[in-house]
Amino acid sequence: MKNIVLFGPPGAGKGTQAEFLKEKYQLVHISTGDVFRYNIKNNTDLGTLAKSYMDKGHLVPDEVTINMLKAEVEKNAKANGFIFDGFPRTEAQAEALSNLMEEKDSQINAMVALEVDDEVLVGRLLERGKVSGRADDANEEVIRERIAEYYRKTDILKGYYQKQNKYFGVDGVGSIEEITERLSKVIDKL
Repeated sequence: MKNIVLFGPPGAGKGTQAEFLKEKYQLVHISTGDVFRYNIKNNTDLGTLAKSYMDKGHLVPDEVTINMLKAEVEKNAKANGFIFDGFPRTEAQAEALSNLMEEKDSQINAMVALEVDDEVLVGRLLERGKVSGRADDANEEVIRERIAEYYRKTDILKGYYQKQNKYFGVDGVGSIEEITERLSKVIDKL
């Protein structure tokens, strides 16, 4: 079972790359952002709570996110492995994910991070906002706050996974195919 944390700031291309990687490696892609958006669209209690944080560019609290993720893993109990996109975002979440994988007699094999310059990220997200209709991608101030929040609270996970020799940085600029090829080189070595 291969379990990969696909990492990077908002707009790095995690969702796009996850789609290619899940097909290539027959993995289940769990995007916390997609799960949150589904819940928001359907006005669930979780969705309302998540929206109150996301609208400000802030992270959803760990307990809510961890419980949601556990349910997603349980739904896919027979999977060959998972691509976690947008999770974990804090050290507490990383430890909870590690514990969850241990319960499944598995582990996180790698954190693969897409590395992209901030100005490229802002441009990508503003473009995505024009076609996606996502409010959080249409406002440059909210975008910059999301990126800043990523560095304040999430980037510390780089060190967490480096200590375990599981962190791999990948250049996230170039064509989709070039980036997929770079990611595949890392995953094939796991």
